[in-house]
Amino acid sequence: MDFPERFSALPEYAFPRLRALLDGHPPGGSTLAMSIGEPQHPFPQIATDALAEALPLFNKYPPNDGAPELCAAIADWVQGRYGVKLDPARQVLALNGTREGLFAACLALCPDTKAGGQPLVAMPNPFYQVYAVGAQAAGARPLFVNATAETGFLPNLTTLPPETLDRIAIAYVCSPSNPQGAVADAGYWRALIGLAEKHDFYVFADECYAEIYRETPPCGALEIATAMGADPERVVIFHSLSKRSNLPGLRSGFAAGGPRAMAEMKKLRAYAGAPLPGPLHPVATAVWRDEAHVVENRALYAAKFDTADTILGAVPGYTSPAAGFFLWLPVEDGEAAALKLWTETGVRVLPGAYLSRDTETGNPGAGFIRVALVADAPDVARGLTLIRDSLYS
Repeated sequence: MDFPERFSALPEYAFPRLRALLDGHPPGGSTLAMSIGEPQHPFPQIATDALAEALPLFNKYPPNDGAPELCAAIADWVQGRYGVKLDPARQVLALNGTREGLFAACLALCPDTKAGGQPLVAMPNPFYQVYAVGAQAAGARPLFVNATAETGFLPNLTTLPPETLDRIAIAYVCSPSNPQGAVADAGYWRALIGLAEKHDFYVFADECYAEIYRETPPCGALEIATAMGADPERVVIFHSLSKRSNLPGLRSGFAAGGPRAMAEMKKLRAYAGAPLPGPLHPVATAVWRDEAHVVENRALYAAKFDTADTILGAVPGYTSPAAGFFLWLPVEDGEAAALKLWTETGVRVLPGAYLSRDTETGNPGAGFIRVALVADAPDVARGLTLIRDSLYS
């Protein structure tokens, strides 16, 4: 039986690769998972209360594009957070998790050709792996733009030749970035959106970590595009309750952008999408309208980053992230470091190469491990101490 060639080159996904690397070896101590970004802080009580009241909605098909109340809550949140006014009926799409939206947006909005050839979809390297799969499913070619310390851990598209930029149909950018925790400032967004206007491509701004920051709230791509007077269709933003509100199992997020882009995404959703289950619409509505729990959540992560700075601050090459909840730690070889750490201490981290692809200048993740600060504070401190003593002493 033949299988599609467009997916034949996909590597094994990061976490099956990690299991294959580690699970044949006994842990060297009490196990501690610091490999996956699954929030462990308590989620808000309002979610439980709203779900209990909404259970009868399991008896009805859910609204495909998001209940009007949910879309209104999202639009109000975007206006309060970024000062951008959206039409909730025409510019917001409720998602069954942002991974679904990041994939479907590429299918719905990537043209069949660009500049007379196969379109390119640019993305940071390392990157959230759904970007590349979305590009390949849409018939485009992923363009991996290395995001390294030299580029501020963000992809710099301004260095690409004009003929390459002309072929780009979509550029994914994650800010705050996963895995490095770098934040795109207003100047970065202006430069990227200016390129997108000149060379006519979409900017897909994955802003799922935007509410976990240490001091200054990160600016947003739609915020900057609106201030620039850019084409309203130029930018699509993606947000989630998974990180902001510690609700990864809710699978609730949203996409927002121009009316035409949202209409195309909704059209595809009508045929192939999986809408958010009915009772979860009121839950997400309540959670988007509450900020108190977000402030508390952010403070918990800020304390963990302070702990990381204390324990790892003397490590050569250590970068204290501005946002998100990952550390991107330099090592000689990510796989060797992850295996050593597991067999010596029982701490489980992710090799950086599992989040990136080989390029002409090498694999930008090969010399790193990603460490998730999602466990409770004492476990984070214990894990970071073990990492320091095992890998850097």
